[in-house]
Amino acid sequence: MPLTPILSGITAVALIFVIIWDAFETILVPRRIGRRIRLTRYFYMATWRAWRALARRIRKPSRREALLGVYGPLSLILLLTCWAAGLILAFALLAMVEDFRAGAPPQHFGVLLYMSGETFFTLGFGDITPTTGLGRMLAVVEAGLGFGFLATVIGYLPTMYGAFAQREVEISLMDARAGSPPTAAEFLRRAISSGDTGLCDELLASWERWSAQLLETHISYPQLAYYRSQHGNQSWLATLTTILDSTSLLLARADSHSTPQAHLTYAMARHALVDITQIFVPRYKGGARERLPAGRLELLRARLADTPLPLPETPEFAQALADRRLQYEPYAQALAGFLLFELPPWVHEEPRPDNWRRGPWDKQLASHRDPAHGGDEHF
Repeated sequence: MPLTPILSGITAVALIFVIIWDAFETILVPRRIGRRIRLTRYFYMATWRAWRALARRIRKPSRREALLGVYGPLSLILLLTCWAAGLILAFALLAMVEDFRAGAPPQHFGVLLYMSGETFFTLGFGDITPTTGLGRMLAVVEAGLGFGFLATVIGYLPTMYGAFAQREVEISLMDARAGSPPTAAEFLRRAISSGDTGLCDELLASWERWSAQLLETHISYPQLAYYRSQHGNQSWLATLTTILDSTSLLLARADSHSTPQAHLTYAMARHALVDITQIFVPRYKGGARERLPAGRLELLRARLADTPLPLPETPEFAQALADRRLQYEPYAQALAGFLLFELPPWVHEEPRPDNWRRGPWDKQLASHRDPAHGGDEHF
């Protein structure tokens, strides 16, 4: 047999193996894959780099966020399409090699692609059929592989979107608990304004569990990291960073031993952030801007001064807070730069209304309630 058919057969077998193994690792293996040479990794590197460059050209934040929000679902469809197209191409190559081996009249490669696609998707038209025993065996293998591939994808999508919905429910809850976008100042202010430390521990326990779920789902399905939240000023990374900021403030105080739940939540949230960051940004790059300059720290102290948790003005507190921040902020900033997320501030310079307070009809409804505008005071 000439060299060209042999190389075509080897290429086809290698392509089938690579795609099946890549799909197996991506869909079925519930853990982070340490191997850097992967088809899925190269696919996301190339497509995300181009999509991110396009998004950076859009100056209006709402339009840029809308474009970025499309990437997650679209990239998943494109990845599945690439897998299917690669398998169809590989089996078409094998059919060509088998025709050459059997001495059959050569067929146009487009016809072989059509036969391979028809077999893969189990259409069963029967207009083109293999004529040799090995060709029939390849058709059976391809049909079984295509059926299993489609069944796995059908089972994969609901599981992944269920994890996405679970993640977003907790992010939506953060709106009334920490503002929009969330900040550590608002989270602590609202959680401890009543003086009930038990409520703060209860909230921190719920966010500890959410951080654990985030770690599990984003390690199993890294594609979820590209899925954006419903509102442009919310994201899973902003929520995770707010949790770390809030627990850092609690732990930097001298009485941090009285809040064991803060230790647990901080540990779990940092674990999630570090492990997820390693998937997308394996190497450290410095040069990130300071998130909490001296002036912003003083504003943070002023916002919490009238609460049961005023921030100490001692060098020990500042150093302890800086040490805590160094353990997670570089990861958060690196991941935010890669995914084009905005990290939340520690405190807003001016009070901002939460998302639930901002409705599209609010101005018209306010005018109806205001007698000065000729409206009724009651509906």
